[in-house]
Amino acid sequence: MTLRIAMAQFDFPVGAVAQNAERITMMIAEARDTHGADIVLFPELAISGYPPEDLLMRPGFLRDCESALHRVASAVHGIVAVVGWPQSAGSVLYNAASVLREGGVETTYRKRELPNYNVFDERRYFSVDPDGGSCVFQVKGVQVGLVICEDLWFAEPLVDTAHAGAQLVLVPNASPFERDKHAQRDALLARRTVESGVALAYLNVVGGQDSLVFDGASVVADADGSVHPAAAAFTDQWLVVDFDADSRRFRPVLWMDDGDESRDALAWRAVVRGIRDYCAKNGFSRLWLGLSGGIDSAVVLAMAVDALGADSVTAVRLPSRYTAGLSNDLAAEQCAALGVKLETISIEAPFAGFMQALGPMFEGREADITEENLQSRSRGVIMMALSNKLGGLLLTTGNKSEYAVGYATIYGDMCGGYAPIKDLYKTEVFALARWRNTVGGAPVIPDAVIARPPSAELRDNQTDQDTLPPYDVLDAILLRYVDQEQSRDEIVAAGFDHQVVDRMLRLVRISEWKRHQAAPGPKVSHRAFGRERRYPISNGYVD
Repeated sequence: MTLRIAMAQFDFPVGAVAQNAERITMMIAEARDTHGADIVLFPELAISGYPPEDLLMRPGFLRDCESALHRVASAVHGIVAVVGWPQSAGSVLYNAASVLREGGVETTYRKRELPNYNVFDERRYFSVDPDGGSCVFQVKGVQVGLVICEDLWFAEPLVDTAHAGAQLVLVPNASPFERDKHAQRDALLARRTVESGVALAYLNVVGGQDSLVFDGASVVADADGSVHPAAAAFTDQWLVVDFDADSRRFRPVLWMDDGDESRDALAWRAVVRGIRDYCAKNGFSRLWLGLSGGIDSAVVLAMAVDALGADSVTAVRLPSRYTAGLSNDLAAEQCAALGVKLETISIEAPFAGFMQALGPMFEGREADITEENLQSRSRGVIMMALSNKLGGLLLTTGNKSEYAVGYATIYGDMCGGYAPIKDLYKTEVFALARWRNTVGGAPVIPDAVIARPPSAELRDNQTDQDTLPPYDVLDAILLRYVDQEQSRDEIVAAGFDHQVVDRMLRLVRISEWKRHQAAPGPKVSHRAFGRERRYPISNGYVD
């Protein structure tokens, strides 16, 4: 017996309940009529979008989700649909997926394992049904099981489903992207299929949602542990496979996989998708950024153009007395190469105005970082004014290294509504620049931008390494401390100078207040600042 499965790897925006339901209804018909599917599978919580967060605390939202689910069910004929939604049952709420057939809800499965780590906060909202168990239903004589996302990472739910007779198990997911996750997931699927003897159809949602980006990259695995190539990441697409119940193997019918699954390719596409969807879901059609002639703003400009197109991006040079001529030239060179409009506004007049206004209070005091920050804040005021007056979203250009040690000016270069590279260390930004210049024809980032020493250009002959260790050293320390949660002693034991380590870790600790005020940006790493790494600002613990 052969079963055709259509998997909807698409974006279902958070909160767009009516629109999601209408779209799901149309897609069910498309799966049946265009793709000839017997089953169509939608991602986890497709009705509400994922993660709906505190929308789940609004009774009206839950009622709307339930009504939407039943509207979808009433339109299902000649096909079986599996649709995820938040199911309210009295005083408790379940992360559920319902099997819809011939105009009604045939059965509903409730997620058994609720993730509550990293970006996940499901136990804040959902409960586990103590009376819940496996879900197995029949389609054309094939026994089909159902588990949801985190359930797969534990052996028991899948084993129970196999014992209930399942030959094939559908797995709807909302699993955010992070680097190096695909290999871990594929190894898990291979192990689970061998353990249980069932085949798995793993569907992941795609799209950007605030600081999360879901990559799709859905996959199927035969019962013998053979994992097929993943679907193209960050791409909305129908995935259609035929499942042979006798051999418990899949045959792809409609399946576009990735041409480049390298770490840099996936990270670049994650950020680009994050920018594009943040704009679309928040009503922005235009992007602004300050272009300094340095590596960070150059990479963000290229990402912005990849996301929305050159005609939707405006770059602004904001020179001061300390800005090198090369910086202005490189900014112009990149804009010409990308076809981006470039404006120039000097900060000399506003900076002078600030200094004049503050002169009586500053009298008798030596110039220090205050004056440097005032230059950055002059730029921030100008860029926010352009965004306010002319419309559009201002992108910030700070990277993870800078956010970690506070090498960014609050209300200055941190001004803006979205921070594309805030989860990429400086060394990773350089790597992405080099990678991007190897694809898509002519280079989009001038070679001289990549080659020159990084500088904030806030005083004469300034470079970042005046106050920070080389970025390869800094990023190696930060990776251990921030991403891997290593202690000071562990980092020093790995061979790093203890004075450098002590100074950098102190900077991380005292910069927490800045990060709490930072714009959202797409998660790329295992441990992103924001909703994933949440440390107290007032904190007396030092390790």
